[in-house]
Amino acid sequence: MSDAKNKSEKMPMTVLGKSQLEQELKKLMHEERPNVIKAIEEARAHGDISENAEYDAAKEKQALIEGRIAEIQTKLALAEVIDISTIKSDRIVFGATVTVMDLDTDEESQYQIVGVDEANVKLGKVSILSPLARALIGKKTGETIVVQSPKGDKEFEIKNFKFN
Repeated sequence: MSDAKNKSEKMPMTVLGKSQLEQELKKLMHEERPNVIKAIEEARAHGDISENAEYDAAKEKQALIEGRIAEIQTKLALAEVIDISTIKSDRIVFGATVTVMDLDTDEESQYQIVGVDEANVKLGKVSILSPLARALIGKKTGETIVVQSPKGDKEFEIKNFKFN
């Protein structure tokens, strides 16, 4: 896939994920950006900027902030926001919280399939683009899936799933 194609595709995101990105964007635009502009002005006031480490650090931070603002704005523009509470499906789709059992260990785990920016495995949230989520999408309770991992293929049985 080319980068141009990737940038025009809609990416699923939960309502919560959109809200979190909007909050980060607001903080960057109304707190971080003004603070770094003030820091640049203060560093300029110290005289020669050609050898001013404070100025260089502030300019670098400004570039990072502006880059993140642009990234978030693009993600929000391309977001396909999905209200999980309205989903009715007899198959696993984006937003589902799925309980699976590792067939090697009989250990059960629960994961929610979320947008790329919302993923946090420690909180049981896996990206829609992860191997686990890709294996789960379209499946039903009772089915077995195989997930390729760095440690080799893992087999899981889907115990149940819900939308909450």
